This record gives sequence, C-alpha cells and structure tokens, in this order.
Amino acid sequence: MAIILGIDPGSQKTGFGIISTLNGKNSYITSGVIRLPKGALPERLRIIAESVAELVELHGPTELSVEQVFLAKSADAALKLGQARGAAIVPCVLRGLEVSEYSARQIKQSVVGTGAADKAQVQHMVKALLKLPGAPQEDAADALAAALCHAHTREGLVRVVGATAIRRGRLR
Repeated sequence: MAIILGIDPGSQKTGFGIISTLNGKNSYITSGVIRLPKGALPERLRIIAESVAELVELHGPTELSVEQVFLAKSADAALKLGQARGAAIVPCVLRGLEVSEYSARQIKQSVVGTGAADKAQVQHMVKALLKLPGAPQEDAADALAAALCHAHTREGLVRVVGATAIRRGRLR
C-alpha cells in the first residue's frame, strides 16, 4: 500500500490531499487548505513548510505528488509559486518521500479525461473517484487530483513493468 500526499502549491493558499492506494483502489484519507496570512513571503513559506511537515508526521505518506509551476500572470507570481512549491517539497524530501511532479494539464487529463478541464469538473471527478459525500474545496480538490494522477501513473507503470517481466518469463 502507498500513501500519497498531493500538493497544490500557492503563496496565498496551498491545497493538500492524502489518499491511500492498494491494488488499484484509491481511498480518501484527508484534505484541506493551508490558508496563509497576508504579510512577508518568508513567513508564509515557513507556515507552508511547517504545515506540510506536520501532515507528513501525522499521516505518514510515502510519496509526494506536486503540481509543476506553470506560467503565471506575471514573473513575480511565478517566482512566488515556485518558492511555495519548494517550501512544500523540502519537508517531504527531508523525511525520505519519493517526489513526483506533474503539469496541471497531466493532472486534469488523468482525473477528468481532458487537460482543459475547469475547477468544477476536477472537483466533481475527485468527489466521484474517491466516493466523497461532497465536493472538496477547489485547492483541496486540485491536491487530491494530483495524488490521484500519481496513483494512476504508478498503477500504469506497475502494469507495464509486470507485463514486460511476464513476456520475458520473469514472473510466474
């Protein structure tokens, strides 16, 4: 079984979602949004890092799936987003988590079936795939979608490796 932490980084709000995956079955553990105060960026980055470290300690994920930086509205916004990503990634790496990065398009394609999906479509599919009673908040849904994307990618790789090994006579 793998426990996957998904992160949707942001310098104002950082979404998180944690799922477990076993034999192609994904189960919801928790999700939410780290809401950051207005003020100096270094303080907001500290809050992200400490909050992610606490999530890792509490839930024990083994893998991290994080959305890659995309071209934001401005260079300044892209830099802040990159710093928020770093603040979320470092506590995971320090605890030995395997880190995988996916573009927003890859995540949406994996969960919704189209890389051009909107936020409402992502929320709907995350709710359906994880059998949640209600739609998660936007940023939490994006983080859960990142975790699901990684689970789907992981499962596909296991199938490919297994199929290749079977063809070569390695598995019985």
